[in-house]
Amino acid sequence: MKADVKERVDALLARMTLEEKAAQMVQVPYAMVGREEALRWARRGAGSFLHVLGDDAREIQRAACESRLGIPVLFGIDAVRGHALNDHATVFPTQLACACAWDPELVRRMGRVTAREVAADGLHWTFSPLLCLARDPRWGRVNETFGEDPHLTGELAAALIRGYQGDDLAAPDSILACAKHYLAYGEAVGARDACDSEITWRKAREVFLPPFQRAVDAGCATFMTAYGSLDGTPLTADAHALRDVLRGEMGFEGFVVTDWQNVTSLVDKQHVAADALEASALAAQAGNDMIMSSLEFYESAIRLVREGRLEERVLDEAVRHILSVKVEMGLLEHPEKEGDRACIGCAEHQQTALEAARRSVTLLKNDGVLPIGPQTRRIALIGANADDIRAQVGDWTYFTHPLPDPEHVPVRPYTTIREGMEALCAARGAELTYARGCGAVPSDLDDLDAAVRAAEGAELIVLAVGDEISQVGETKDRADLALSGRQEELLERLLALGIPLITVLLASKPLAIEAAAARANAVVCAFNGGAHGGQAVAEALFGEFNPSGRLPVSFPRHSGQVPVYYNALPGWHPRWGTQESRYCDLPATPLYAFGEGLSYTAFAYDGLTMDAQALTASVRVRNTGHRPGLETVQVYVRDCVSSVLTPVRRLIAFEQVALEPGEERTVRFTFDRMDFSLVNRQEQRVVEPGCFELMIGHSSRDEDLLKTEFTLD
Repeated sequence: MKADVKERVDALLARMTLEEKAAQMVQVPYAMVGREEALRWARRGAGSFLHVLGDDAREIQRAACESRLGIPVLFGIDAVRGHALNDHATVFPTQLACACAWDPELVRRMGRVTAREVAADGLHWTFSPLLCLARDPRWGRVNETFGEDPHLTGELAAALIRGYQGDDLAAPDSILACAKHYLAYGEAVGARDACDSEITWRKAREVFLPPFQRAVDAGCATFMTAYGSLDGTPLTADAHALRDVLRGEMGFEGFVVTDWQNVTSLVDKQHVAADALEASALAAQAGNDMIMSSLEFYESAIRLVREGRLEERVLDEAVRHILSVKVEMGLLEHPEKEGDRACIGCAEHQQTALEAARRSVTLLKNDGVLPIGPQTRRIALIGANADDIRAQVGDWTYFTHPLPDPEHVPVRPYTTIREGMEALCAARGAELTYARGCGAVPSDLDDLDAAVRAAEGAELIVLAVGDEISQVGETKDRADLALSGRQEELLERLLALGIPLITVLLASKPLAIEAAAARANAVVCAFNGGAHGGQAVAEALFGEFNPSGRLPVSFPRHSGQVPVYYNALPGWHPRWGTQESRYCDLPATPLYAFGEGLSYTAFAYDGLTMDAQALTASVRVRNTGHRPGLETVQVYVRDCVSSVLTPVRRLIAFEQVALEPGEERTVRFTFDRMDFSLVNRQEQRVVEPGCFELMIGHSSRDEDLLKTEFTLD
């Protein structure tokens, strides 16, 4: 902590009463308490308020500044893909969709836009980025992740944090980032949201901690504890995770906030505390600094200290962490961020969101039917998701919050796939026929017969399938990843027409689409592309740009195949008489692999070299096609012999290179020795000497990689 910050915090803390300290640790949910109660909390000295916008926030801040000590409150909001709870703000693709770009700079720009718009609304803090790993696609919150890989997640998270926080937390257009959910939340047993994660601390250090370490290194100001538990200990009550590891080992200096009602959950869901008093003591002693929405903490903390059951220094420590961040961001001098309100949803920001949507489009199969050429005059567009803006944007927007408001009408600008294709067909003189067919959830509006009739006279069918908002987010875990509703039936009936068919997956996660993948002429993955996702998909189909997306997550062939993440440990018993590990009724390989993605050109690799002394590698990449393209060069490593099992391969670096047709470039990488490390049985991260295999290529698939071995002394 800087000396001047410490001096100011110490002086302020010395003046605070016990009641004011307890209040500073509370985050008040405005919608839950109402205006009058919120104003009382502000005058009492509450540290933060949740989900307050506009004049309501300004009124709360005035009340806080008129309290005895006048400490301003922090306003936190779930601006997780743009300031999207404001109905005029820019709505970006989800983290999962943005991760398809494999572009940290693009993600940083997304964070900058979000920060400007949040600050322009007078707010200070976003609960983003989410650093959980999507290793089991059944989990309902896969769309909020950067995918399944620790390295890619860490790179993109660090970039997003830099975007939010800028160069100076006190700048008018900077906001606080929040790394969540600490720790291993997405690894819950059975992919059941907020359930126990049955992993060891060695596994946590090896797989799940590295992205959070990147967040600390990037200067992330706040961390959020997970709903769930790690090997039976709720993260909200885990002093080892919060004090020993996060602060002691990782060097985190900001403040920790619980997730929604985590303290209450210690009593009524996880049953590790008998009442609010015991739960509050557990949370405070474990190292939580701010308590989100469990308002009973306030009275409980005061009583615990007065009865001698909780040392006041525990509250002092927590408040010191909170006040230090407030001082560093200049909150005491400038309680309200003073950004330009005209920037909210402005044309420049919308253009950035459109670019992100374009970069997220990932081409997974193409037999030559794409891009759609001028000779194609009659196109049928089928599927509810082609014209459903709620399904397209996903959750965490003003009209698709985890509790969607069907009465809140989406505000333009946005473009659905139908609208995007109508515009391009009109410009090209092509005829587009649209039919809903069916959606992901059975509806009285379903009409497969009408969809078949609409497609019968077409030269090309574009079928949009996937999931919809009722299947996305918290408490929306899925047991079955197959296409839901009557989508499979619709696909079969359209395929029976014998007309070339393109499948567009507009979904919150990888779904089991093996039949669609096997029999369609092309497959395009769009995930949730935000307000401009429909325009991006349409442009990609017509070749207005060359798709460059690469999957940040693997696709299973069947729900029973999960998890199918690429960086698995070796040792699965091979089938008799072969060296192939597989199910007796299904291959072991994913339908589509991490890092996979096509474009309208092709790339060739050769000339792989590795210098083990200098820790450098190089490879030649050539555009062998007829269009300019962007290739993502991916670097993987395997530890050939190690003291513990290590992955069959894991990503350690990547680089993007734009190449003209016929152009060749040598791409070089410089590594750190720790890139080849592992976590041993003593939970130490070490580099064990010996033989390693370096792999560089187009995706994590074995056949896409050049390989060479080297030795580290």
